[in-house]
Amino acid sequence: MFRALSCFLSCQCPDNSMTDYHDAPDVIREFLIYHETIQNHSRKTVDEYYLDLRNFFRYIKLEKKRVPRTTPLDEISIDDVDLDLVRSVTLSDVYAYMSYLSRDRVRNANSRTPSYGLAASARARKIATIRSFYKYLANKAHLIKENPMQNLDSPKLKKALPHYLTLDESIQLLESVSGENSQRDYCILMLFLNCGLRISELVGLNLTDVRGEQLRVQGKGNKERIVFLNAACQQALEDWLEVRKCSGAADQNALFISRKHTRITTAGVHYMIKKRLLEAGLDASQYSAHKLRHTAATLMLENGVDVRTLQEILGHENLNTTQIYTHVTNESLQTAARANPLGRMSRKKKRGAE
Repeated sequence: MFRALSCFLSCQCPDNSMTDYHDAPDVIREFLIYHETIQNHSRKTVDEYYLDLRNFFRYIKLEKKRVPRTTPLDEISIDDVDLDLVRSVTLSDVYAYMSYLSRDRVRNANSRTPSYGLAASARARKIATIRSFYKYLANKAHLIKENPMQNLDSPKLKKALPHYLTLDESIQLLESVSGENSQRDYCILMLFLNCGLRISELVGLNLTDVRGEQLRVQGKGNKERIVFLNAACQQALEDWLEVRKCSGAADQNALFISRKHTRITTAGVHYMIKKRLLEAGLDASQYSAHKLRHTAATLMLENGVDVRTLQEILGHENLNTTQIYTHVTNESLQTAARANPLGRMSRKKKRGAE
């Protein structure tokens, strides 16, 4: 069934992302189709699955001597990967691959001074892809009897507190917005800081997604959610829409447009945020669109929003993802310490004590 669907997509949908997997063997292609059509994962997610599996099986072919040892990894084709090779992979092979990624894999191939070794978070994502691939083969496609990756462990990740703007810094940023595109930029920043949108969600917004006090958001995995807009966001949107009406936008659907009157891009939003941070006198190297999402989450938690509600607002599938925001500030820790009634106790000196 999946093979027939693969052929159909290649013939009927020339712009479909499946056509880009020119060297993907059937066993991988069918996995990708399953995630795009059945699991309804975004094309970006499916593309990442493909790249992860392509790199993994390039390494496996090299280690199992399917190609000469001197062959550069990025030049190895995977179009001949078959079930025999897939079945031959063991946990030891995957851990050896993880060792290669942590020690020898180039991080930035195009950099003049490339560094080596992928971060634990990047390796964990690749582990997740491999685990998902073998789970599919065993439980969905029934191409293997047992899942050899069932006990595959992921790298332990350091739990770092997310960077975020304070309330005063957020106000400072918003109040500094002026000049060209000020209504648009102010509205974008207001939505980031109040609604905690992802940058991909923001650039994908259409005019029809604004529905009074509600905003329809297309999240990860094409999952829709409704975000309620407070008065400040509604006013910012009204001001921007007044300007947009007279802009002669080439894209009639996009909520936010660029100077060229086309849908604003993620790169354009990143550039705008850095520019506005600098104008506000804030450290542009410390913050990004995602840090503004962190800021929104932190401000909501500090002002009484419970973590379950925050999970819905942010569009997190798992509560564990949301709980990274349940950190507290140093000021909160100091307040807690002062609140203890024993903190006001002083030791009375006893008579005769030295």
